[in-house]
Amino acid sequence: MPLDDAFQALKTYDWGTDRAPVTPITEAVAAAQSNAEARQDLESRLLAALSSDISRDAKDFVCRMLTIVGSTAAISALAALLPDEQLSHMARYALERITGPEASQALRDALPKLAGKLKLGAIGSLGVRRDSASVSALANLLKDADPAVARAAAQALGLIGTPAAAHALLQAQPAAPLQAAVTDATLACAEAILAANDPATALKIYQTLAADTQPRLVRLAATRGQLACAARTA
Repeated sequence: MPLDDAFQALKTYDWGTDRAPVTPITEAVAAAQSNAEARQDLESRLLAALSSDISRDAKDFVCRMLTIVGSTAAISALAALLPDEQLSHMARYALERITGPEASQALRDALPKLAGKLKLGAIGSLGVRRDSASVSALANLLKDADPAVARAAAQALGLIGTPAAAHALLQAQPAAPLQAAVTDATLACAEAILAANDPATALKIYQTLAADTQPRLVRLAATRGQLACAARTA
């Protein structure tokens, strides 16, 4: 069968080789969108390939396919790739798209084990997932000695956009280089909270950001936010 041949071809697939032999996998993944049984079978075969002795590029291809058919069954295998300099990005990309709290938990569990751009990537993925359960872990990273990590944590909290995320940002007391990122993220939280039809909570955040101690542009943004909150409650 062509699909069996394609999975066999994965064993010798590598950067610069012809992609045609593995194309049946791509086609099968695309065709399985509305077929739960087919998705599960493809996921099982992809995970078996991922755990085998195939090239880095073949594993990258497998992770790409798991962004489409991956489920909680794939989390452990994907999480194991997060410390891998070459495969971490695609593993995170797949984890971002798996529904359920387990994928977020895997990303949170990886944070202490990662450094540099790999850690920044995991923080960003938690923000992309808008995982409210990650607020506490991200809030702790606002105090990280690495400014890039602290900035990424602020941005992720802004994406999560919950009252708890806003509270963490307002309590951060960041050093000057981080202040702008924290302020921008706090404004993003207020906007998300207002969009979620909670103008009372959003108003409190905007009032804090409208203080005289804030830069002029921040005060202007906060004033616009307050007007938007008033319009919602009028």
